[in-house]
Amino acid sequence: MPRISDRQRIAQDIRDKIASGEYGSGAKLPSLREMSAHYGVSAEPVRSALLILQAEGLVEGHQGKGVYVTGARPATD
Repeated sequence: MPRISDRQRIAQDIRDKIASGEYGSGAKLPSLREMSAHYGVSAEPVRSALLILQAEGLVEGHQGKGVYVTGARPATD
């Protein structure tokens, strides 16, 4: 079984939290520092995960303000 990368794991976890409603539409995600500590990784995989989610339209970043959940719902398998 291939090992899932940190950024994929983090992106999936955030996707799950959006899908479950834990992070509702318009919710501000924890800071990069908080998420790095939570997932036990450096800032880089967290930043990569957020870029994946931005590309999917699930979150949007606002310079200096943080990253927020959009109204979009993650695709469920």
